[in-house]
Amino acid sequence: MITALSGDTSRLRATVDFVKEQDTATLLPLLLPGLDGPELRSLVERCEFRHAALLVFPPDEAALDTTLADCGLVADGPPQPSVVVRERLAVRHNRSTADLDVGILRPVVECPDGARRMVEVFALTVPPGSDLGTVAAHERERQHESHVAFEVEAPDPLVLRGLCAVFGQYGATPSGGGYNPHENGTVFYFTAPAESKAGYRQVELYVPGDHRDILAAHLDEHRGRHPAEILLRLLTGAWTTQALAAFARLEVPDAMAEDRSVGLAELAHGVGAFEPNLATLLRYLTMLGVVSEDRDGFRLTDTGALLRADAEGSMRSLALMYGGPFYESFAGLGHTVRTGQVAFEQRFGENHFDHFVRDPELAELFDRSMAAGSRMFDPLPTHPVLAGADEGATVVDIAGGSGELLSRILSAHPRLRGVLLERPHTVETARVLLGAAGHAARCTFRAGDFADVPAGGDVYVLSRVLHDWDDDRCREILRHCARAMSDSADLLVVERVLPADGSASLATAWDLHMMCNVGGRERRADHYARLFADAGLTLVGRVPLPLDGNVLHVRRTGTPDA
Repeated sequence: MITALSGDTSRLRATVDFVKEQDTATLLPLLLPGLDGPELRSLVERCEFRHAALLVFPPDEAALDTTLADCGLVADGPPQPSVVVRERLAVRHNRSTADLDVGILRPVVECPDGARRMVEVFALTVPPGSDLGTVAAHERERQHESHVAFEVEAPDPLVLRGLCAVFGQYGATPSGGGYNPHENGTVFYFTAPAESKAGYRQVELYVPGDHRDILAAHLDEHRGRHPAEILLRLLTGAWTTQALAAFARLEVPDAMAEDRSVGLAELAHGVGAFEPNLATLLRYLTMLGVVSEDRDGFRLTDTGALLRADAEGSMRSLALMYGGPFYESFAGLGHTVRTGQVAFEQRFGENHFDHFVRDPELAELFDRSMAAGSRMFDPLPTHPVLAGADEGATVVDIAGGSGELLSRILSAHPRLRGVLLERPHTVETARVLLGAAGHAARCTFRAGDFADVPAGGDVYVLSRVLHDWDDDRCREILRHCARAMSDSADLLVVERVLPADGSASLATAWDLHMMCNVGGRERRADHYARLFADAGLTLVGRVPLPLDGNVLHVRRTGTPDA
């Protein structure tokens, strides 16, 4: 036992030294070889090296205090229960969690750079003569729980998904995680690549708050399911679409309180649903992380809250659109692949735009669904072309929909003026939205088509338009833009751009969607550059946006081709 305790002390001293020597910017490239440049800077800005961890095995609490003192550490309080490590040990050693008394301590380490990092000490109490001695010996040898941890400082869901994606891009693989209700924190575990030079293979992302919806996808990837199970889950994707659409269509999210759980009977009565079947739907949505369940009933997660009609950035309209007309047209995807014809036109007898124009309710739903993707626009007003525009400069939003993007630009830059070009019925919707935002005096509205792009603008915006069309129509649209632009004008094109290396991207999914529903397509950056060149334009810059979007900065280079 003395030898074992001495070993714990030496391991703990080494951990303290490591915490003192490292910081976020130096540790990340050691863990993820090849990480450099903008991606390294992005990670450094969004997460911070907070602690290194190890598991020790004191016979009692007094022995643990002695070990900490020998390493110059002072406990931050009594140990808190460790849900995640206890469950991992139970699985590894086929033990009941009730037999594993695992606590967490986080004594502070004063570092030479002035930072206050921590050593996270997991302590599994192993009394003398306990049969847990074999567990302790195995864990000391294998060091399963030794890891380094980074805390995500702004736990926005998009940021969190992006961080997980970058870790995966540089060879880290998901290796578990969990939610600890005692401290309201979510843990994402990764295994660093074999070529990692940090001396630690396990990496933790700690995120304050309950993020079990994102954690579910992380854990699914970790489990490495059987191919038949993977395929079966993929085949049931249509069920997910309809479950979300039905949830939104029945207005269940709107009937759920934001600050408490709501009982099943109350929910069923509120929305006029058959209680047993609503329960089945809610259990499925709980599995997806859209709602959570406790003894008092059901409540929305952050993901599910986006299906409320009154939510900021509500995606309810997207759920209704994807579970409605677009769901029907996707049944004809095979026809599109086989014949090259658009499935939407086969299903509804006319093209996407004409069909929506003839049905005012559907047209309104479509406009709202386009606005629902506005998260992509969040950074766009900070683009140098807009931020550096002169006093009184005019921004022309071509096919600007209900004016969501133009409203954001004018709100960010009170010195600018706007022009919105759209179809007649949509112009009226945009007039109301921009008026309600206080921009009516600075905005002009024009009903028309692409041939009516007004001259005299300083910045032209073409957002999520080109992907609706084939190359010939895109060239025609771009030529109309080029003719209207002066030599000093700028064009900002917002689109999802297909990755050149075939990596995972929302653009790949939308490429299939555009092919099936409008006969359009997503494109690579070099493809867009060729289309611009054909219209007398040049691609001069590209900046990423959320949701796998991009803003392509384009200038005029000559007289557009006839």
